[in-house]
Amino acid sequence: MIDIQLLRKDPEGVAKRLATRGGMPFDADQFQRFEKTRKDLQTAVEQTRASQNKIAKDIGQAKAKGHDIAPLLAQGEKLKSLLQESDQQLVKLQDGFQDFLGRIPNLPHESVPVGDEKANREERRWGEPRRFEFQPKDHVDIGEGLGGLDFATGAKVAGSRFVVMYGQVSRLHRAIAQFMLDVHTRDHGYTETYAPYLVTPESANGVSSLAKFEGDLFKVAGERTLYLIPTAEYPVTNYVRDEIIPLEKLPLKFVCHSPCFRSEAGSAGKDTRGMIRNHQFDKVELVQIVHPEKSYAAHEELTGHAEAILKKLELPYRVVTLSTGDMGFSSAKTYDLEVWLPGQNAYREISSCSNFEAFQARRMQARFRNDKGRPEPVHTLNGSGLAVGRTLVAILENYQQPDGSVIVPTALRSYMGGQERITRA
Repeated sequence: MIDIQLLRKDPEGVAKRLATRGGMPFDADQFQRFEKTRKDLQTAVEQTRASQNKIAKDIGQAKAKGHDIAPLLAQGEKLKSLLQESDQQLVKLQDGFQDFLGRIPNLPHESVPVGDEKANREERRWGEPRRFEFQPKDHVDIGEGLGGLDFATGAKVAGSRFVVMYGQVSRLHRAIAQFMLDVHTRDHGYTETYAPYLVTPESANGVSSLAKFEGDLFKVAGERTLYLIPTAEYPVTNYVRDEIIPLEKLPLKFVCHSPCFRSEAGSAGKDTRGMIRNHQFDKVELVQIVHPEKSYAAHEELTGHAEAILKKLELPYRVVTLSTGDMGFSSAKTYDLEVWLPGQNAYREISSCSNFEAFQARRMQARFRNDKGRPEPVHTLNGSGLAVGRTLVAILENYQQPDGSVIVPTALRSYMGGQERITRA
């Protein structure tokens, strides 16, 4: 959530910055109307309470003098009723105000390029795409040829955008996740965590806007409302919801392997072939909770941690800064890592690494005590370290051989029992 004090100080400036994100413009006039009504109601409540206090004092004095207090009691009852009505109006207004604020996206950092996805800025590349002496296949043909990917059975069991894996391809998928967890815990200082795969509405709204994006989630029917997680960011970031973290505990760094579930609302016709945009997939997620003054250094660090996985797997990639119109709702700045896929002859996203600044922390009431002992919102960051399924796709395509086999990257061979090549069973 945006800093309310900034909105009150400069609503027009906020509106101008938010306009660079595209979509629905920030309604500064409606904000001002909310503010005026809130102030008027608060003033009315304060005046009524002051009148109540005076009546109570007058009743005490009248009693002491033996005067008739019935008129004063009647006035007191009227004030009590008026106060209850004003309090109810204020609560209703504040609920509407919070809903209004909760739908406003984060302000882009000043270093973010302005525009739509065409304005995304490439920062760097690593590795040279392999030159094939044969026509490279995509991961669907490779995986099916190995007997390891079965989209037909996935569709029979659960519908479109699901896959079943078998044998060595399934083992490679598992090995990738274990390798990532080991690197991030051993080399990068993250604490491994196992998180719930379901979250409450409060948790979902803590990291994004449930009112705006509920359609992107799978809602679970039952005695209470729960949502399947679209990423481990949802449960892990909420570890600090409604908490005040001691200064010396920062930064908190978590890594979590989990399945992820996304409805892919609005993606009809996009990436319908293969594993690029499935309803269920695995990710190894990196989450950092940091001091505000250190969040942009942490953003570079976290992005570097995700890059380290691609380097160890020797997969060519590039780093792109997303533009104001292409960033996620909660992000102040996002780097996308895009891995080279020979089957598509293109770079495709394999990780997004974002700094949310205090935006999520305000929604969650996640704070720390600063050096003066005062509570202050933390900054939150997260990134895929990496998407496991897309890493599998990249390995199948980049390490494919003319005979249909796939070389196992050196970094993964110990996780595959020393196996160097995947062939059809």
